[in-house]
Amino acid sequence: MDINARRNHYGRLAVILASAMTLFACSSQPRQDTVADEEAFQQKSGTIASSEAPVAATTEAPKPVQLTANYPSEYVVKKGDTLWDIASMFLKDPWYWPEIWQRNPQVQNPHLIFPGDILTLIYVDGMPRISVARPEDGVLRRETTDMSGRKVVKLTPSIHRQSLSEAIPSIPADAIRQFLTRPRVVNSDVWDDAPYIVGSDDDHLVLGSDNKVYVRGELDKERVRYSVFRRGNRLIDPESGDLLGYEIVYAGQAKITNFGDPSTAILTKTTREVLLGDRLLPTDKGAIDQQYYPKLPEKPVYGQVISLFDAISSIAKHQIAVINRGSNHNLEVGHLLATYQFGGLTRDRFLDKTSVKRGDDKKLEIMLPDERSGIMMLFKVFDDVSYGLILKSTRTISKLDKVERPR
Repeated sequence: MDINARRNHYGRLAVILASAMTLFACSSQPRQDTVADEEAFQQKSGTIASSEAPVAATTEAPKPVQLTANYPSEYVVKKGDTLWDIASMFLKDPWYWPEIWQRNPQVQNPHLIFPGDILTLIYVDGMPRISVARPEDGVLRRETTDMSGRKVVKLTPSIHRQSLSEAIPSIPADAIRQFLTRPRVVNSDVWDDAPYIVGSDDDHLVLGSDNKVYVRGELDKERVRYSVFRRGNRLIDPESGDLLGYEIVYAGQAKITNFGDPSTAILTKTTREVLLGDRLLPTDKGAIDQQYYPKLPEKPVYGQVISLFDAISSIAKHQIAVINRGSNHNLEVGHLLATYQFGGLTRDRFLDKTSVKRGDDKKLEIMLPDERSGIMMLFKVFDDVSYGLILKSTRTISKLDKVERPR
């Protein structure tokens, strides 16, 4: 190899070596903007957690979250509040609460809010968000007024631990607690096979607390406490005419004191008169301590109100409606449905009758649109029937009103 070729060879080696050293230096000391760009990419691709709540992929444009006209910029949670009521302060559609929740490492669940928490409405990238501060953050805020009457916020150090049981309820628990063990829908076979009260020790026909009664039928000898029910409404599907079951009415509690034929029992508690022929069924306590998370059904729902619990013609807020849809229609506990009154038929008195052909008076009649009357949350779901608590009502809700996924 001549001298010129040797010089070119070593020159190329020097260039390759310098480039390798440069690449090694760059990889050992990454640039800050490169790291930031990589983190942004990972957040978008889902490989690392974002500080914002994840947004589910959808082909439809998300409905913009609408705030109420007089929403508070800040609210301190009080004992006795419910999450539904607080969400209603900020949002026209309270079920979008998780959509505006500003996640932080300390407070991950938007449904777990405690008395003393400070909720603040902020904007992130032009979108409303709710941030929360609580005493565990190390600072407790108290609003007071000074001597001149001006509003003053005092910040004091605080250490305080709260259990999940101290969280405010999602909905007014007292409104449904009495219904959790009582509303029941059974088919005719379950009702006919249930043990029944055949008589009493003093031959009374109408019975109450502390009365001794006699029960015929097959009882579980491992169980001594039963609920007493009376058969109520036949639940008929207004669309098909099918019998969906019997709504049975809670009457009280009974304790078996002696098994036999008949068995002996004491009525330990009654909420209405107990009659001969009333049935004994196991008490359902499964839903008493359930935490409810109101949410919209994923699929469209179309049904009707088929019964009003403990009401004759209409109900309103914090009352119970029964609908002809259940788990067989993809409904779950916590699902929110809107109730609608059917639009009435009216006559257009202002239409020029001369423009209407003779004998075609139907053009003078028009159907008014359906009007939303309320929002209900399902708290007990059977196969083809569900019970819902009315959380909001703008007008009375009646039997045969439509129920749908809120529009």
